[in-house]
Amino acid sequence: MFKHIKGDFFGGITAGIVALPLALAFGAQTELGAEAGLYGAIALSIFAALLGGTPTQISGPTGPMTVISITVILSAIALVGGKVNGMVPEAALGIIVATFVLAGILEFSFGFMGIGKYIKYIPYPVVSGFMSGIGFIIIFLQVFDFFGYAGDDAPKTIVGIVTGVGLALANTNITAVILALSTIAIIYLFPRITKAVPSTLVALIVVSVVAYVAGLDVPIIGDIPQGIPDIKLGTIGAVDWGNREIVSFVIEFGFVLAALGAIDSLLTSVVADNLTKTKHNSNKELIGQGIGNVISGIFAGLPGAGATMRTVVNIQSGGKTRISGIIAGILLLLILLGLSKFAQFIPMSVLAGILITVGIGIIDYKGLAHLNKVPRADAIVMLVVLVMTVFVDLLWAVGAGLVLACVLFMKRMGDISEEASKIAPLKDAESNELWPDEQGIPASIHEKVYIKHLEGPFFFGFASQFQELTKAVPEVKALIIRMEKVPFIDQSGLYALEDTILDMERKGVQVLLVGPQTQPRDRMERIRIIPDLISEEHIFPDFESCLKYLSENIDRIHEAA
Repeated sequence: MFKHIKGDFFGGITAGIVALPLALAFGAQTELGAEAGLYGAIALSIFAALLGGTPTQISGPTGPMTVISITVILSAIALVGGKVNGMVPEAALGIIVATFVLAGILEFSFGFMGIGKYIKYIPYPVVSGFMSGIGFIIIFLQVFDFFGYAGDDAPKTIVGIVTGVGLALANTNITAVILALSTIAIIYLFPRITKAVPSTLVALIVVSVVAYVAGLDVPIIGDIPQGIPDIKLGTIGAVDWGNREIVSFVIEFGFVLAALGAIDSLLTSVVADNLTKTKHNSNKELIGQGIGNVISGIFAGLPGAGATMRTVVNIQSGGKTRISGIIAGILLLLILLGLSKFAQFIPMSVLAGILITVGIGIIDYKGLAHLNKVPRADAIVMLVVLVMTVFVDLLWAVGAGLVLACVLFMKRMGDISEEASKIAPLKDAESNELWPDEQGIPASIHEKVYIKHLEGPFFFGFASQFQELTKAVPEVKALIIRMEKVPFIDQSGLYALEDTILDMERKGVQVLLVGPQTQPRDRMERIRIIPDLISEEHIFPDFESCLKYLSENIDRIHEAA
């Protein structure tokens, strides 16, 4: 582990320096203060690196996690009746701590239960729309700080900010705006000079020092506690746990934070894999992230996840093992213990400038640019999730996106299966609907047999179309259902097949199955379609053997019918 210590040292130091302004900025966005972001960055950097499954990953508060954390904090304060003397009440803090700790426990549980491997099944349009929505939220949330508004009545919701932007404009502090614009300019332009020093850190230090030395009248962070923070678990006892609304709130947002933290972390793990040519352990990563979030929550620190930008910086600076993440966390801890007194003078407009660039970086421009080029269903899902994320609710946005994506996917697969699964009369010997091995059928059975081709999964999205298609079967003596290309059948498909067989039986049509694969056949046997409705003698491994049976028995089938 220690053979890469030099690279890990420089990678960890660089990643920690990059994490500092972001941690302060994320924390300052919440009612818990800038220190909450720092607590979260320290706990996650150390423990997620030590116990996680992605050696080069740097973790801490991220944009998506902070947006949801803001909702948790504001809603918890509202649940207990608001602030007390401008402070977060102990009962509200207890709800917040309980939610953050539960999120960590759930995330740990996801890893322990092996759920990490399923994250990859979340459709890209849902992730893209959600992340772009988060990017826009982060940008919107900076409006009042960007314009230097110093009042305590600044709105905290997106709708409130959009409708109340006139208040910010009417009270614009030109100096604060200049500081914010200078911060943004340095972040984007300084890398043209050198990338050896993170431009975000340069912007934070240079603009803050100028504002302090010049004595500029702009809103600042204010006091930040020094030293090791107090454990806040005791505040959970101040919560009225007999209130079902509070219990439901903690469970709901605990799950949301855990799920988002898992997605955010594992997406970053994939980025790390691509850069290092290694393979992360998804479930172990969730365990490490969960433990880090539990420890962060105990101190009322913001929950977080694997951070893409910080991880990339770590790798590019030489980080190769989990030691780099631990070093990043230790550096932030030393800053908390000795230098946090200087951070109180950082202007809020500087942090707004930093977070605006973070929001801009989160937006999925590639996905948005391809809206008119990707399948219409994917574009619809992406836009619905994006709009709902910004203006409705993050949980509802992801839920609606997943449901809509699944429904549209099933519709698309059902249409494809319907198109591929034609009914072909054997008398049309040259028909394009016949498969190659069906050409040249003996004339003796042309008029008496129809074929039903099935391709792809036979599932609920196609079951109704299958039944409609089989109703088109005319007066024949046998219906061949070819299943060689059906790898899977679900309950809806089984019942649709059963109804079709019974319907054919009433019409005097003999149903023959060709080439059922292992899973479909096993399911048909379990519910007794085989042998109660279709006997073994009417199931064939290939079309050739089925055709031989028909040639020898078509007259008998005719007489029986």
